[in-house]
Formats: sequence, structure tokens, C-alpha cells
Amino acid sequence: MAEREKKPLTEEELLAKNPKEINEEDVKAFITREMDHILDIPLEVSAELGRTELPVHEILKLDEGSVVELSKLVGEPMEILINGLLTARGEVVVVNERFGVRVTDVIDPMEMVRMYKM
Repeated sequence: MAEREKKPLTEEELLAKNPKEINEEDVKAFITREMDHILDIPLEVSAELGRTELPVHEILKLDEGSVVELSKLVGEPMEILINGLLTARGEVVVVNERFGVRVTDVIDPMEMVRMYKM
């Protein structure tokens, strides 16, 4: 008799089990199913060329052709933000007549935690 494929446990079933009865296969199946739910969540990815701070009277003077000087130097890496969180740095590239960013450095997750605890 062929063994039927086991259906992954639900969260309730997994939590209701005696910890000694939970096997690695059950846990992996549960995590995989849960990860599938979050892998399709859209996140906003943006690249920041630089920043500056201007007083209101300077902003009111801005007109077509005005130049706003930014904090970054030419050749300095751009910051890549995911949902506003600094996640990586990179350099500007052109892909099919559109701007893009080549990732040159990924921020360590523990460093992200330290930066945003401040």
C-alpha cells in the first residue's frame, strides 16, 4: 500500500503537539508554507542620490533651471532603501535607457538594527 503524502500541519496543529512529537519535517513544511505567503508581498525599493536641507525661503526661490546641491560627492555610492530602510549601497547604471543601481554593498542586518535603534 502506497504511503499517502502528508499534509503540512497548520499553526494550531503544530502548537498543539507535544514538543517531543514535533519532527524536523513538520517544522520545515510549516515554515515553507508560511514563507510562500510573504514572498509575494510588494516592497518599495528606492535609490537615493543625495540629500540636503534648505530653509523655506530658499525652497520658495526654486524655479525651473534652479540647481539644488546634494550631500553626495560624484562617485560616492547611492543608498538603496527598502520601505525607507537603508539596506544596501550601489552605483548608477543605465539599463535599456532607464536608470538602475548595481548593488555594491549589502548592509549587515545587525548593523541595520544598530543604525535604527539610535
